[in-house]
Amino acid sequence: MASIEVRQLHKRYGRITALQGLDFFAEDGEFFCLLGAPGAGKTTTFRIIAGLERPDMGEVWIGGELMNLIPAQRRDVAMVFEDVALYPHMSAFDNIAHPLRLRRLPEGEIRRRVGEIAELLRISHLLHRLPHTYSGGERRRVAIARAMVRRPRVLLLDQAFTDLDAKIRQEMAAELKRLQRETGQTMIYATHDFEEAVAMADRILVIREGRGVQVDEPQVLYDRPATAFVASFLGSPGMNLLRCQAIPEPEGTRFIHADFTLLSPVQLGEKREVLLGIRPEHLQILLSRAPGSVEAEVEIIQPLGLERIIDLRAGPFVLKAIASIDLPLQLRQRVWLLWPPEHLFVFDAATEERIYPK
Repeated sequence: MASIEVRQLHKRYGRITALQGLDFFAEDGEFFCLLGAPGAGKTTTFRIIAGLERPDMGEVWIGGELMNLIPAQRRDVAMVFEDVALYPHMSAFDNIAHPLRLRRLPEGEIRRRVGEIAELLRISHLLHRLPHTYSGGERRRVAIARAMVRRPRVLLLDQAFTDLDAKIRQEMAAELKRLQRETGQTMIYATHDFEEAVAMADRILVIREGRGVQVDEPQVLYDRPATAFVASFLGSPGMNLLRCQAIPEPEGTRFIHADFTLLSPVQLGEKREVLLGIRPEHLQILLSRAPGSVEAEVEIIQPLGLERIIDLRAGPFVLKAIASIDLPLQLRQRVWLLWPPEHLFVFDAATEERIYPK
């Protein structure tokens, strides 16, 4: 196993800029995740690490060794693509054994290794079946087994669960995390799904337009997003953000929006345009008016077992809240919203950087 470091990666395809100075470091044995919207540069990053593409600028280091001039076949990096591309005429055993046979390992060693990885991934029952008989999750397991059986220094998984339904994705995420812990394999997973990343990763790098925005443990990213983009991207639903004028007052700050005014004890110290943020689980819904509350109308109710996601229209904008099923709500009902000051976030409207809490 090995660490991975990329330094100032740049890559363009004609007029399209895929990467703009991307940096990150993944520890040996770490489960690291690249989280970003489609087109953020995740797949390009993987192709450069694997040696399938050359960067215009920047460096790739694996296990402390510079890889830029090392061909793909000598980097000892395995990659699982979104399209798993199993050989349709081969059984699971032969698909998994294929990279070992290319290295001309003894047949006894091949059988031992395939058996071990099949048992780890719980696919021993598939070894003599053809790919057309597998479920989506089973196809993924076979593809991961094929990548891991040769014991690469680094395993890259590019949106490997994208086409699976939600239940199977959750099961596969748990299985992959278990496998990573048992083997100590260095894994880097690319996804646009926040929940998928949080379920598996030791650390997450949020990528936006080919740049790294923030890297940290999942809970730290959620609790202390460095930018409004990170705040809105992490969470299901993401953070509510409203553009306001922040006016300092002796007792705190008055946030002025076209449709409401909110006085908060938050101290910002100067007048500026900001993005005022609060997560849906912290936005309080009241059935009667209270001091400092904002009037809204219930627009959509989405049941989620013991909780519901509520869309609330306040003037021209919609806020999302997570409410208990015990709170009696109906469509088009008038309610009032409170923004607890201890849960407020404030971002600079121009730079989108967090200015509160510090």
